[in-house]
Order: sequence, then structure tokens, then C-alpha cells
Amino acid sequence: MNEIIKHYDLLIAEDNDPVHDPAPLRAYMNKWDGAAFINALGLTHDKSVLEIGVGTGRLALRCAPMCKNLTGIDFSPETARRARQNLAHCKNVKIICADFYKYEFQDRYDIIYSSLTFLHFQDKKTAVNKIARLLKPGGKAVLSLDKSQKKELDTGTRKIPLYPDNPDEITELLRESGLEITLKTQTEYAYILAADCPV
Repeated sequence: MNEIIKHYDLLIAEDNDPVHDPAPLRAYMNKWDGAAFINALGLTHDKSVLEIGVGTGRLALRCAPMCKNLTGIDFSPETARRARQNLAHCKNVKIICADFYKYEFQDRYDIIYSSLTFLHFQDKKTAVNKIARLLKPGGKAVLSLDKSQKKELDTGTRKIPLYPDNPDEITELLRESGLEITLKTQTEYAYILAADCPV
């Protein structure tokens, strides 16, 4: 985990911030979490939202205006700092710098989402179970899972371990956690799963 945190801290030092990507790069990232993903969230102005792996706020900037409040958690201190800067004008946003596995949340949420974060989670069952516990009755979890099965991210200057996602495995974990699968679809580069917490 320390290697991953260092990698994302270094990305900020290298001025790599997806919030400020040019249009072609933003369109590329939308292949994981574009309109199909955003629509699956079912955002409304009365919903409380948690983003796991908020990064520099690329998705949060789109979601925050459509919900009551949004909490983003990220384990990279520099990334969280940049997210606070990028989202400073969004008064309904709170950014937490912590390990999702270990952080003791004080709230439960109507919507929990994550995009391109599960590939950093080795213990996917624990992550899914925590998501289920953090959802309010009637709440929704939406995940965008990278289709790539690479076990390493090679940037040329550093190599970061990855833990590829199997959509069938994650689907079963969601079911085992007590959630009901409501969507299983795919984009060019991602599988999108949605699951509801029973009322």
C-alpha cells in the first residue's frame, strides 16, 4: 500500500491532475465512468454520497452539484490535498485522507461509488462488505471495474502492483454481502456493477 500511496503522491508532484486534463484525455477517461456510470448512480439533491478513491476530484466535480452532500476518501495525502483545492468551491463536499479499510465512518450513505479503485484492493471481500455496511437501507453501490487483467502498472520510472478485478467474483461478493444486483453492464474498458441495499 505504501508503494501505491507514494505513486499517487508523486503524480501530484509531477503535476498529473486529471481534473485539468485536455478534452481528449477527459473523453478517454469517460470510457470507464462516463454517462453510463453517472446515470447508474441515480443522483438526486436529497442523497448523501461517498466516493471511494476520490483522487483529485475528477468525478466528484460532476457529482457534487447533483447531490445533497458528497464525501470523498483517498489514501494519498497529496492527492487529497489537491482534491480539496479542486473542490473548494463545492460547499457540500468533504475530503478524507485515510485508508478506506481502516477508517471509522460516522455516517451511512444513500449512494456509494468507486471507479478504477478496486484494482488497488487486494482484499475485495472486505471492501465490499464495508460498502454494504455503510449503505443506508434502500441505498445503492456502483462500481466501475477495469477490464484490464494487468498485475502491474509500469510507468517507466516505477512499478505498482495491481489486483485485477473479476466482475463475476465481485458480483458474487456483492450478493453475499446482502446487496441485490440491479445492473451489470460494460463499456469499452470497464464493467459497471450496481447493487441496492434492501429496505
